[in-house]
Amino acid sequence: MSKMSAALAAEVARRLELAIVAGKEAGRLTLQYFQQDNFQVERKIDASPVTIADRSAEQLLRERIAAAFTQDGVLGEELGTTAGSSGFTWILDPIDGTKSFISGVPLYGTLMGIEHEGRALAGVVYMPGLGEGVFASAGRGTWHFRGNEQPKRCRVSEKTRLADGLFVTSQVDSFVKRGAAAAFEALQQAAYITRTWGDCYGYLLVATGRAEVMVDPVMNVWDAAAVQPIIEEAGGTFTDWQGNATIHAGEGVATNSRVLAEVLSITRR
Repeated sequence: MSKMSAALAAEVARRLELAIVAGKEAGRLTLQYFQQDNFQVERKIDASPVTIADRSAEQLLRERIAAAFTQDGVLGEELGTTAGSSGFTWILDPIDGTKSFISGVPLYGTLMGIEHEGRALAGVVYMPGLGEGVFASAGRGTWHFRGNEQPKRCRVSEKTRLADGLFVTSQVDSFVKRGAAAAFEALQQAAYITRTWGDCYGYLLVATGRAEVMVDPVMNVWDAAAVQPIIEEAGGTFTDWQGNATIHAGEGVATNSRVLAEVLSITRR
């Protein structure tokens, strides 16, 4: 990421501080419903699932943001867009991995991205079911935390071949729906090991050096905004399938940077 002015960096730092606290708070709220029978699953217009946990967590995040940064805009998966005038937009996904959440699998997360004039400058991914997460801001590195332990700086792995690495994705049928089943097969054949249940957890694995590549054939901006700064500040790359660094392409490829060319040789086909 390019360097920010000191004034902008200070503003980003203030917002990241709130994002870490509020992200944990919202994540803990979802645990009131996780692995319980106290909620119903509804279907949105696009047939994707949503629950009271998603909506309640996003409402909490919006309240915290509105109280602290009254001029900031907000874009959330569940509750739409609130315009702002500060140049900052918070991009929220209260539960990334709702299908995992509904299934009682703890590999779901609360995502908060902080964008300024089109650039994603900071992000938080918190996995409430695991009690761990990562956060980052431009120029200040990526930090991993577990429970109440002090956060520790984290980096992507140093493996140079996908044949030695872990390839993660969310749903295999997403490749099929995109007409890219061959890309999944090629990535799986190239990798040492392949695992699903990805969602935001896959990106956390890349940022902390436990996986070498995470690929999403279909991705919304609220899935990507928090992830890009986290991956980049950990020394990796977050791009679309053509190698462009963007959160707006509707797809995502995160790598440790060393296997990027190998991965793109498959996704670009």
